[in-house]
Amino acid sequence: MTAAAPTVDDAGSFRDDMKVISLIGVAHFFSHFYILLLAPLFPILKDAFGVSYVELGLILTVANAATGVSQIPFGYLVDQVGAKWILIGGLAAHGLAFVLIGVTGTYWAALACMVLAGAANGVYHPADYAILSASVSEKRMGRGFSLHTFTGFAGFAAVPMTIIWLTEMFGWRTGVTICGAAGMLAALALIVFGRSLKHTPGADKRAKAGATPADGAGGASIMLNPAILMCLLFFLLLALSSGGINNFLVSALNAVHGTALDAANWGLTAYLIGTTLGILMGGVIADRTAHHNRVAALCFLATAVAVLIVGSVALPVWALVALMTVQGLTHGIIMPSRDMIVRSVTPTGSMGKVFGFVSTGFSLGGIVAPLMFGFLLDQGEPRLVFYVVAAFMVISLVTVFSVGGRKANA
Repeated sequence: MTAAAPTVDDAGSFRDDMKVISLIGVAHFFSHFYILLLAPLFPILKDAFGVSYVELGLILTVANAATGVSQIPFGYLVDQVGAKWILIGGLAAHGLAFVLIGVTGTYWAALACMVLAGAANGVYHPADYAILSASVSEKRMGRGFSLHTFTGFAGFAAVPMTIIWLTEMFGWRTGVTICGAAGMLAALALIVFGRSLKHTPGADKRAKAGATPADGAGGASIMLNPAILMCLLFFLLLALSSGGINNFLVSALNAVHGTALDAANWGLTAYLIGTTLGILMGGVIADRTAHHNRVAALCFLATAVAVLIVGSVALPVWALVALMTVQGLTHGIIMPSRDMIVRSVTPTGSMGKVFGFVSTGFSLGGIVAPLMFGFLLDQGEPRLVFYVVAAFMVISLVTVFSVGGRKANA
């Protein structure tokens, strides 16, 4: 997919752009924060609820499923009625779900509330990308997308220390309630300070360049366009490869090379730090080139090579950390270009539904990856974890060139 550089009105000031990006970043922070919030508490919740780890895992499964189901309807709704109030309502509902989990303190209530949390989580990608695309100056769009992704990773990073400290100070129920209330306060802040969050129903910012809202009114037919389907595959492959590294790198390194757990965790930490820095670098790169497919393809190739080396050679700790840092950097650089590629093939007025649709690839990958890579480890084939991840990256490399930059027709 060759990302075209559309001509748009760049009159928005730096201050206005940063305000929009910051407000959307706050919402995206809580999206990722809530995704991970209960996992660090599982040892405590197992005893508190009197359930098994499988039953606790079901809480996360239903949340992922609810997100996958809700994203596309919310995408259509964003394009029909606008993104701002859907985003604010979704953030408030997300926070409310965790307030209710803390207040009720029972397993079955938590299971039901995680359905609400998962459905609310389906709001963010359609609404966030629609608002960013409509509100941020074209010359800063790549950095806007990169900071959006960065704030999500920051949400992940903030969870463990926050919820463990709150639990030690006040107990898990109060800790979860406080975290839920924080999201509701953030929704209130978006109401108070959110005048800059612009998104006209049925049109995005590119309509100012001469397109009309009708360009994006094709409904379900848009999703069947090869360009959009290829973007869905792109997101799915990214989720599968990320799931393999994030969840199974430590176990696979220990099984293949006998790498000590602390050394393997240093490698994983280096990868996550590298990814976060790479996202910021990728935003700058995305704003300086129209060839987002080339950037993504080069980074996929470099990441695949790094994965194969890690899986094939027993490295000293310093070399493992260095290589995983580089791997994280290249993986992070992909993400802003990924978003720009999707934007380049999205018809005017369809930003919400398209990003809602392609983002379901993340949910599908989140469901499949643990089962797939866990099966490989159970079968005594840990080296295949690395080879399969590398294969997903090579296939991803092919997807970014397969559409040729053709915008989907409504």
